[in-house]
Amino acid sequence: MSGPDPHQVDAGQGGQTLWHGRFEGGPAAELMAYTESLSFDKRLWPDDIEGSRAHVRGLARVGIISEIERDQVLIALDVVANEMESGLFVYLASDEDIHTAVERRVTELAGPAGAKLHTGRSRNDQSATDVRLWCKRELMVIARRVLELQRVLLRRAEDHEGVYLPGYTHLQRAQPVLLAHHLMAHGWALGREIDRILDALERIDVSPLGAGALAGSSLPLDPDGNAADLGFARRFENSLDAVGSRDHVAEALFVLTLIAIDLSRIGEEVVLWTTDEFGFAKLDDAYATGSSMLPQKKNPDIAELARGKAGRVIGDLTGFLATMKGLPLSYNRDYQEDKEPLFDAADQVRLALGAVTGMLATITFVPERMQSAADAESTAATDLAEWLVQRGTPFRDAHAIVGALVRTALQGERSLRALVEEHPELGPDAAALVAPGVSVRRRVTPGGAGPVPVADQMVRFRAELERLAEALDA
Repeated sequence: MSGPDPHQVDAGQGGQTLWHGRFEGGPAAELMAYTESLSFDKRLWPDDIEGSRAHVRGLARVGIISEIERDQVLIALDVVANEMESGLFVYLASDEDIHTAVERRVTELAGPAGAKLHTGRSRNDQSATDVRLWCKRELMVIARRVLELQRVLLRRAEDHEGVYLPGYTHLQRAQPVLLAHHLMAHGWALGREIDRILDALERIDVSPLGAGALAGSSLPLDPDGNAADLGFARRFENSLDAVGSRDHVAEALFVLTLIAIDLSRIGEEVVLWTTDEFGFAKLDDAYATGSSMLPQKKNPDIAELARGKAGRVIGDLTGFLATMKGLPLSYNRDYQEDKEPLFDAADQVRLALGAVTGMLATITFVPERMQSAADAESTAATDLAEWLVQRGTPFRDAHAIVGALVRTALQGERSLRALVEEHPELGPDAAALVAPGVSVRRRVTPGGAGPVPVADQMVRFRAELERLAEALDA
């Protein structure tokens, strides 16, 4: 008589897989090690318990279980929630995932009533429900952090009214812009991410509970009631689609990736601006690091990590898109791979938002360095060309005239201002445009970088933040 197979899992006290009835022997240890998801999906326990509460209430509503059994299971779920929250919950080797662990413990506590918890439900619709509940909660947390970063950008813009710096294209000095204009440019971009989150949440806000494994159930379940119970806007329309699609995860990852890219761009500018070469800003000591070897160093690690981790989040998105691309309907175990990239992207973006917000709230800008760079004579070149245009010169001719003067000035023979003053089509009035601080004040078009449009923009940006706050509160 042969002994136990050493390659099979001992389920342990009270432990069986949810599918043990179909199989003669236990699962191989290698299978369990490779397929387990508990190590990462256990963070879904609040959502799994909430979904289980709604499910058991639904079973009682349609008479599949009694009210006494319902209450026994609800009490057991409360105990499990307390154990999970306090860290006292004991996982067994047979707990493949958070769903198995919760159901196993409920059955231990509630007995035969607990064994009815999975009636009419599959881990397919259960997992899909959990992830949607998690997304609804966590994306709102991230949206609020984005809003807080926007508020910091507005506050810093208000603190530096009138300060200007070079605006760049191709990382070459182009035209002077107000610092407030530059900061709010990031703020407007971040606002679009909140709108994208809210838009994505409309599609996420669909309950899959009741779809079962893929085809619904012959039992008289109440998916509409369960959806309302869980706070979803509506239930699924197609059971195959409900458990066999993860486009909502891809969409959440896309929005998280865009936020990471926004933060990366901010980080890149902070890295540049805090160098001695730029000298536009200085980091607060609490938001900088030092060197283990170089005593003089003050490093912008938050900014660099915001830049670096954006690549990681991009990888989360692209990796999951590759997972999705070849899957037939309906559920496939490949979808287990939705959670780790989603959780990782959300974690990294949430942490980055907090760190970048603190960094920008405490950074010290150096107006004299910014304005000195912006006052380089060549940054007034466009103003000179437009001055000629206003006097009837075709723009291409004006561009050529000013370009030639800039080329001569760069050769070091005369200053641009002197050359403009002596030019027959320009003269002293045009030369005054080259004086420090003049160019930025000439930006007058709506949405532009000068004092008048920026003052109007600031009013609009405050109103935009109020709109976004109201939308999040709603």
